Amino acid sequence: MVIFGIDPGIAIVGYGVLEYKGNKFRVIDYGSVQTTNGNNFPTRLKIVYDEISLLLDKHKPDALAIEELFFNKNVKTAITIGQARGAQILAAVNKGIEVYEYTPLQVKQGVVGYGRADKRQIQEMVKILLNLDKIPKPDDVADALAVAICHAHSGNFRDLFKMK
Repeated sequence: MVIFGIDPGIAIVGYGVLEYKGNKFRVIDYGSVQTTNGNNFPTRLKIVYDEISLLLDKHKPDALAIEELFFNKNVKTAITIGQARGAQILAAVNKGIEVYEYTPLQVKQGVVGYGRADKRQIQEMVKILLNLDKIPKPDDVADALAVAICHAHSGNFRDLFKMK
């Protein structure tokens, strides 16, 4: 199964593409889609949508796993990221790709086995589980890989194969 993981954003959207087969991971691709404040917000949404769409066409994943938003203070940021997240989900839905959403707590449990793990613990486990030489940068990329790992460990992929 090929899983496309996303750490949602507007300035930086982290993505990671993994193959999960026989309880083993193979890294296919990872990186980020970035936009700047030099473009207006609708243009930035279009850039994110178009770039994610191209990546989905390239990798043809079986599932897209995306982190749910968790904000407690800045409402404006939450709305902006929420709109960008919607564009990322729409890119997958328009390609007929199943979308699975995970809370930060679920991602931490799925990668580290502990829901209160800190960012550094998650990054180290991503590096170890995927047999990488170093932690991917920026942090959003490591987070996207963590979301993909979480999906593989969730067991939700079984539902995907039942549907086909």
